[in-house]
Amino acid sequence: RGSCADVKMRNHTPVTEFLLMGIPHTQGLEHALFVFFLAFYLLTLVGNLLILLATLTSSNLHTPMYFFLGNLSVFDIFFPSVSSPKMMLYLLGQSQTISYQGCACQLFFYHFLGCTECFLYTVMAYDRFAAICHPLRYTAIMNPRVCAILTLSTWMGSSVHASVLTFLVFKLPYCGPKEVGNFFCDIPVVLPLACADTSLAQTVSFTNVGVVALLCFLLVLVSYTHIVISILRISSSEGRHRAFSTCSAHLTSVLLFYGPVVLIYLRPASSPWLDSMVQVLNNIVNPSLNPLIYSLRNKDVKLALRNALIQGVHTCGV
Repeated sequence: RGSCADVKMRNHTPVTEFLLMGIPHTQGLEHALFVFFLAFYLLTLVGNLLILLATLTSSNLHTPMYFFLGNLSVFDIFFPSVSSPKMMLYLLGQSQTISYQGCACQLFFYHFLGCTECFLYTVMAYDRFAAICHPLRYTAIMNPRVCAILTLSTWMGSSVHASVLTFLVFKLPYCGPKEVGNFFCDIPVVLPLACADTSLAQTVSFTNVGVVALLCFLLVLVSYTHIVISILRISSSEGRHRAFSTCSAHLTSVLLFYGPVVLIYLRPASSPWLDSMVQVLNNIVNPSLNPLIYSLRNKDVKLALRNALIQGVHTCGV
């Protein structure tokens, strides 16, 4: 006698759309959630566009550090755009359905952009290592060609990573149920809906995400170990403070990035409500914080922003 999975396969009717169930246990809070999502989404767009404007218009910021910061701002604009617009439409009373292809696109771009940021934080840690540990050779180590190669490598590596995960998840048959227990499509909430054995996809996705995140984190840790040793060798307290201040923003962003990744993918137990809250933090809140983190304590960025805004006002006035 065949198993239940075999029966499902024989009666297989392909799913053409999924139903996004939103954040669990928030019924009646749709308007408050819409205001929350919209506020952080607009803050993310405005903040990261300002950082991007500053890095493009100020010649003082045409350095590897700010080149990578500009890249980070671009990805922080796109990252919440994967899930926020659809969620806000649902909160306004629009349909909760998302097409099969739309769900696959959400999963691909979520992991492509997330992995790119992961690689980018690692590259930024290497940049800080080169600047602090090898200051005399810094311009030779981080020349424009190296920066371009590192950037292209992050994009290509992330594209392969996301493609493998998306292929493994969506090559499985889906024949119902189709309720996605979150506000967007991701591996932990889509895989349980498959009507076939998901052990290979679960193992590869867990290993893939885990290995990429762990490897990047270890590389960041190695870079900062060397950075701390070099800083402690600086004789003047002012020099040590200046060196630490150039790394504090990046280190804060790294910790905010890796916290949700560990909670979502690398813990054994699963709680739908907690997973959704962590995803909100990761998708909506964190991208809006990076402009604040990198501008509040950075005089160069604040000066470049002020000059760009003043120039813009004068241009509009003319």
